[in-house]
Amino acid sequence: MDDSTTVPAADRLTALVEEREHEAARTCLERLADADPEVRKTALRDLRTLVDDQGPTVRPLVPTLQRFLTDDERAIRLTAAKLFVTVAANESDAAVDAVPALGERLADDAEFYYVRARCAEALGYVALDHPDEVASPDILADLRIGLSFDEPDVRPKLAKALACVALGEPTRLDHHVGTLADYLDDEHELVRYHLATVLVVIGCERPSALAEASGELVARVEDETENDYVRGRAAEALGLLARADGVGDESESENESDVEVSVLQAEFEMLEDADTGFLADRARYAARAFAAPDSDPAIDTATDTAEIGDIDAIRRTTDEIAATVSSPDADDECPHCGLALPDGAPPMCPRCGAPY
Repeated sequence: MDDSTTVPAADRLTALVEEREHEAARTCLERLADADPEVRKTALRDLRTLVDDQGPTVRPLVPTLQRFLTDDERAIRLTAAKLFVTVAANESDAAVDAVPALGERLADDAEFYYVRARCAEALGYVALDHPDEVASPDILADLRIGLSFDEPDVRPKLAKALACVALGEPTRLDHHVGTLADYLDDEHELVRYHLATVLVVIGCERPSALAEASGELVARVEDETENDYVRGRAAEALGLLARADGVGDESESENESDVEVSVLQAEFEMLEDADTGFLADRARYAARAFAAPDSDPAIDTATDTAEIGDIDAIRRTTDEIAATVSSPDADDECPHCGLALPDGAPPMCPRCGAPY
C-alpha cells in the first residue's frame, strides 16, 4: 500500500516532531485533518504531551495546527487550544503567529466556553514575552469585558491573561485600574488573585495609578474570609501606593489617600502574625510603608523583601501561587486523568473525554 495515500497513525506525528522532520510532520498533520475525530484528538494530545515533556519546537507547524482551532468537532478544538497553551508556555515565540486565530476563538461568543478559556490562557502566555502582539484594543476589550458576563470557568483565564499582559508590559493596563478593581469582588478567588496581581504589577511602575483602586484593595485586606494570597497582593499594592503618596506623612496631607490610615495600619500590624508567610510579609511591608513612606523597604522588615513589589519575582512565582489558590479537593478531579474539574461542568472530562 502506498503510504502517501493513507492517513498516518497519530504516533507518527510525534515521532517526526522528535526527529525535527518538520516538513514531513506538516504533511502528516494535513492528512490528519481527514482522519477519524478520535485519531485527530489523540494526535494533538500526544503532541501536547511531547511539547510539555521535552519542549521540541513546533513553530514550523503552527500554521497547520491553527486549522484545528476551527475543527467541526468541539473536542478537537478544545484539544488544539490546550496544545497552544502548552506551546505558548514553553516557547512563546512559536505561538506568536497563532495570536490572530486564538483571538478569533476568544471573541466568538458561540464557541464552547472551555475553548475560549484556553485560548485566553494561551494568549496570556504569549503576552509575557510579546505584549505588543497580544495587547491589541480588540483582544484587551474581549478580556476585560468578559469579566462582566462570561462563564465562571472562563473568567479566571481572562484574568490570568490580563496578568500576563501586565507582566509583559506593566504600563499597558494602567489606564484600566478602576475598571479592573471593580472585579476584585468576583466570586472566583482566582479572578481576584490575578487581578490583584495586575494591580501590584502596575504599582511597581506607576504606584500613583493605584489610588483609583484603593477602596477595593482595602476591602480585600479587611475581608477576613478572603484568600490569604489575595489579601497579600492587596496589601502589597497598598504598600506601593503608600510609598508613592506619602500616606502617613502629615506634611503631605494633601496627598493622602481616601483610606482611614490609622485603622488600616492597625489591620496590617495585626496581619503581620498571619499563618501564611506570603500575607504576613506583605502586611509587614505595608504597615511600614504607612508608618514611614520614605523609608527603605529593604531594611524596614524583619524578613527579606526582595520579592515584594518586584515584577521579576512576581513573574517567577505567580503560576505556583495560582496553583495553590486553586488546588482542588480530590472530589473535584477527573478520576481518570486527574484534571481539575470546575463546578457545573458537563459530566465528561474535557481532557480525556471520560464520563464521571
